[in-house]
Amino acid sequence: MDVLSIIGWGGSALVVASLLQARILRLRVLNLIGCVILVGFNLAIGVWPMVGMNAVLAVINVVHLWRLLRHRHDEAEYQVLQVNDTDAYLGHVLAQHGKDISRFNPGFTPSASPYAFLVQHGDRTVGVVLAHDAGDGRAQIDLDYVLPKYRDFTPGEFVYRRSDVFTDHGFHQVLAPPRMRESMPYLDKLGFHPEGDHLILNLERH
Repeated sequence: MDVLSIIGWGGSALVVASLLQARILRLRVLNLIGCVILVGFNLAIGVWPMVGMNAVLAVINVVHLWRLLRHRHDEAEYQVLQVNDTDAYLGHVLAQHGKDISRFNPGFTPSASPYAFLVQHGDRTVGVVLAHDAGDGRAQIDLDYVLPKYRDFTPGEFVYRRSDVFTDHGFHQVLAPPRMRESMPYLDKLGFHPEGDHLILNLERH
């Protein structure tokens, strides 16, 4: 097999692999790379319909990536909804993703989390944050879960930094348990700092 064929097969493999991705950002990036490779490959062998198709798909991917990254930290695009800890829809989300939640949060149980928040992107739920009162004006995070499709994003930031959902309840600090220090490095970027075994965020009203 010559080099040109290897490049063509490689581009095709990337396009196929992209369609197997659960994470939307990764899907778009891999699909874009595959389309660009196939544009070059089909240019080299003179298959113009495939050049045109892959060029259009590449542009579509660029547009979607631009929109995704542009609104990644846009509070106008995300809403934080507080729900009752016995809310039926919340229970449905937790049940649907129970195995995935357990993989990252062994031993987690939602029964001890009276503060429940859904992060919404339009009509889509992209994340769940559960917490309880740890005393002294501190909220203890029990769960910070992002649905697989949006795992390349950080919707939890809209709960901690872009809304007053905790300060409205009289909390002035948020505690993240030790297990989140490695599994959620984005907390450092939001202003969480180590204090003993926990990560602490000082809250400010907006």
